Amino acid sequence: MRKLLLAGLAFGAGLAVAAQSPVQAQVKMGVAGPMTGPNAAFGAQLKNGVDQAVADVNAAGGILGQQIQLLTGDDASTPAQGTSVANKFVSDGVKYVVGHFNSGVSIPTSVNYEEGGILQISPASTNPTFTERKLWNVFRTCGRDDQQGAVAGAYILKNLKDKKIAVVHDKTPYGKGLADETQKAINKGGVKEVLYEGITPGEKDYSALVSKLKAANIDVLYYGGLHPEAGLLVRQMRDQGMSTVLFSGDGITDKEYWTVAGPGAAGTLMTFGPDPRKSPAAKEIVDKFKAKGIDPEGYVLYSYAAVQVIKQAAEAAKSLDPKKVAEYMHSGATFNTVLGPLAFDQKGDLTKLDYVVYVWKDGGYSEL
Repeated sequence: MRKLLLAGLAFGAGLAVAAQSPVQAQVKMGVAGPMTGPNAAFGAQLKNGVDQAVADVNAAGGILGQQIQLLTGDDASTPAQGTSVANKFVSDGVKYVVGHFNSGVSIPTSVNYEEGGILQISPASTNPTFTERKLWNVFRTCGRDDQQGAVAGAYILKNLKDKKIAVVHDKTPYGKGLADETQKAINKGGVKEVLYEGITPGEKDYSALVSKLKAANIDVLYYGGLHPEAGLLVRQMRDQGMSTVLFSGDGITDKEYWTVAGPGAAGTLMTFGPDPRKSPAAKEIVDKFKAKGIDPEGYVLYSYAAVQVIKQAAEAAKSLDPKKVAEYMHSGATFNTVLGPLAFDQKGDLTKLDYVVYVWKDGGYSEL
């Protein structure tokens, strides 16, 4: 009996100490993307950006006095796994998600997030459908395929109009969407592609398609898709003695593209936003990444900016309620980020984003 009494007193004392100890409130945030699988390089970009942003926000006092607790979700670039990640975030009480990477994952998961009261900002999903549904919770810090395709098309019409062009895509919402927007732009300008084909991502042998491209004497291959397949297409074209130039979009913005394609990737053309690594607004953060041995290429800074927007919007709205934060983000307010000043329209798209054309050389890419 004495032991039970002592145990009870000790338990009561523990409760008293816990009640007197200040507990740091937390707001839960998720970062989601392909952390494994063939597109894991892009998942790493998203996670690197969010990890650093969360660390910086927490070091500065958090958001409205609350520290960010970060959860990571691996969607492996598949809609089914992405939906599982989204449902897990909802059940875990996540309020904000930075992700996903693939449009084909961001579009279906956005419905789960809307129903779960979660605000979603994708740093990378460019398919127009993502924001065209005008869900209250959907935003992106990148541009759209109709913008990107128009820039690619304009470049082709100006510089490659007399070349034989093929349009190929990977049958995904992102890849086919981008290829179709580029095709639309060149067709409108009077250029008709010689071939239009779709491939299955994840395969290792595209030699049948490459032989078809060779037989048609294709000079320029416009490819809508991601870097693993783009790299293989280039390597296999070079293996067949082809000098065809590959032109693609922001799905190849990782150095792994060069690793897969080999030196034959030199001269590859690509559309992407103006390089944020060169922006004065990003210098301090870029230096932090470089000190850690991380090149903040591709979507690293787009992911960092998403966290900055959430913090600034919540503090301006004086609320951590995702719906109130989203309402403020839709107001046209300007946010100061590593990408420069950003503002969103009623759909959740950026009010302005300029795509530019890059060329690959010596393992990296630079603006033309």
